[in-house]
Amino acid sequence: MRTLIIGAGIGGLSAAIALSRKGHDVTIVERDPEWSVYGVGIIQQANVVRAMDQLGVLDRFLDAACGFDAVEIFLPDGSKVARVPAPRLVEGKPANVGIGRRALQQVLGEAARDHGAQIRLGVTATSFADDGKAVTVDLSDGGRETFDLVIGADGVYSQTRAEILPQAETPQFTGQAVWRYNFPRPADLDALQIYNGPTGVGLVPMSADTMYMFVTTPEPGNPRYPREGIAAEMRARIARCSPQIRALADQITDDDGVVYRPLEATMVHGPWSRGRIGLLGDAVHATTPHLGQGAGMAIEDAIVLAEELERHPEVETALKAYRDRRYERCRYIVEASLAICKGQLGEAPPVDNHKATGEMFAVVSQPI
Repeated sequence: MRTLIIGAGIGGLSAAIALSRKGHDVTIVERDPEWSVYGVGIIQQANVVRAMDQLGVLDRFLDAACGFDAVEIFLPDGSKVARVPAPRLVEGKPANVGIGRRALQQVLGEAARDHGAQIRLGVTATSFADDGKAVTVDLSDGGRETFDLVIGADGVYSQTRAEILPQAETPQFTGQAVWRYNFPRPADLDALQIYNGPTGVGLVPMSADTMYMFVTTPEPGNPRYPREGIAAEMRARIARCSPQIRALADQITDDDGVVYRPLEATMVHGPWSRGRIGLLGDAVHATTPHLGQGAGMAIEDAIVLAEELERHPEVETALKAYRDRRYERCRYIVEASLAICKGQLGEAPPVDNHKATGEMFAVVSQPI
């Protein structure tokens, strides 16, 4: 089928690879003409390593990443209370990886193009007309084209979702934000380290010599911070954390190196499609980062979508089957991640991260 994917992020590129490998003719449009990506890293856990193998890009993915096989849990005072082994789902490969977001985009973008996908930057869809046999799409560059299938992979603020499912759930601010920053990697950092407390902190190996820190903090009123001085704001957020984390504060000096994002979450409980237009990733199940599975769910979406389109000759049936396979797993990730968030905010009982991490690994290790 001639397929349009709206959004060239992790989910959209994964869908392009999965669909192109099944023989579909794929065009991706991306609103951002610069195709810009945060310079910090991202956690990709065991189910993503398996998914990359299914997409046929595992070797180049691992070449750009840093593998590790465990998650270490620390109390707010810095005491280590657990080392949770992560399951290896691909024999001979690491359980989890940390990878720079720009490196991940390059891996997925190159693979999508290698399989014949066309990527158009600075372009997005402005309207759809679905006559039941095809979708006519008006594009922001003035073009009008017809596609057999349209997939909205356009993120938490999805315009595609607003167009086709105007009554669907929309993103809600959680009360928290996340701060991210890159550091030199200590030689003994061989796991994802999670520090509990009202301010949650994680240290993630990203390459042989680089790690990144993420910090989740309460941000009442959803404030915005100017670029100038934002490094000092991040330093202030970790001033009462464990000694290990406070020791890193002096290295947070570059305002441009700080990535700050309010945390919003949503779960679309009804349909994920209308006619020949479907949604994936954050457009239907945006999660907070507490379990490190946001991107993983989008990548899995892409694989399941391609499989169901192959199984069902009718697009509408395939899109419903895709949603039905994905709903419970994605709902679990959104709700379990939000429970950790609310526990940190004092709005719900605190969550035992040791237990939550083990449960998450058990869930995502199951076949998609």
